[in-house]
Amino acid sequence: MILAGGNSYRMKQLSNRRAIAAMPMAGSFRAIDFALSSMSNSGIQKVAVLTQFNSRSLDQHLSSSKWWDFGRKQGGLFIFPPMLTTDNSHWYRGTADAIHQNLDFLKQCHEPYAVIASGDGIYKLDYTKVLEYHIAKKADITVVCKELPADEDITRFGLVQMDEDSRIVQFDEKPMAAASNIVSCGIYVIRRRLLIELIEQAVYEGRHDFVRDVLIRYKDVKRICGYRMEGYWSNIASVESYYRTNMDFLKKDVRDYFFREHPDVHSKVDDNPPAKYNPGSNVRNSLVANGCIINGTVENSVIFKNVFVGNNCTIKNSIVLNDVYLGDNVYLENCIVESRGTIRADAHIVGESEPEIVIESDNRYVLQ
Repeated sequence: MILAGGNSYRMKQLSNRRAIAAMPMAGSFRAIDFALSSMSNSGIQKVAVLTQFNSRSLDQHLSSSKWWDFGRKQGGLFIFPPMLTTDNSHWYRGTADAIHQNLDFLKQCHEPYAVIASGDGIYKLDYTKVLEYHIAKKADITVVCKELPADEDITRFGLVQMDEDSRIVQFDEKPMAAASNIVSCGIYVIRRRLLIELIEQAVYEGRHDFVRDVLIRYKDVKRICGYRMEGYWSNIASVESYYRTNMDFLKKDVRDYFFREHPDVHSKVDDNPPAKYNPGSNVRNSLVANGCIINGTVENSVIFKNVFVGNNCTIKNSIVLNDVYLGDNVYLENCIVESRGTIRADAHIVGESEPEIVIESDNRYVLQ
């Protein structure tokens, strides 16, 4: 089950149009593609995506399951938005409540284990190895963890501490001060019947959050172990992390890890022509997606699908999302340009201490 219904104030205006799981990534992908691809590549055949906030673009992206090889007779890809019934008049009140409102799906399944993952993580993971670890440790719940650098702000994550047997002895959800640099990746493996039991008990007691009301509450009662993830992992639930993660794809080792090393990352494919570089264009160390027309200079940037870059434009250290039109002589530096916008000619926009989010408005853009 992929939890893809949340919102984050840390994303500012970027989440006004779409769910975080639907945020464009690396030129041609969406954030949820990485979780879906990891599940498909691990042999998982039945996936449920729980949506809620601003889910239209996410629903459109998931309209066909064939891109991730879930279009099969057995299993499949299921989309579960909140559903008001005679027995329930609530939207999803938390992650545990979202699972509870779809317990019928879990009860009708026959698989012995369930994987719960968030839709805003950028990674590749073999869930088969996590399951083997879970069984070998005789764990009730296995939490996938990642050790992050000491200089990174990790207080927005759940922090875990483990003993020598990898059993989690302390779990702090978004603490004010970090006592550990090992974070929970929001990925869990649990026996399906135990999950049903814990979720029913939590909601019966009026508890609706999976981390606080299941993991933290049962850490001394159930055997909860941590599985250390190797390789790249990032969470994009803030403007800074979204910008940094896209910029990471300009590094050759990160690109090779995701796009050249097996297994592949899959996504919905648009039938766009290749990017066109007209005479006078100059592109250095950038990702340029299909459907783009480049007339100016692009440096250390990620340009998404169907972007038009006008004459004498300069784009540096920026992210330009889908279907943006840049007029002539535009200068962008350290910016994130929202999709389907138009920046008029001669505009000059520079982000200072943090990336500038550029969104088209009625008065368009004031020259600086």
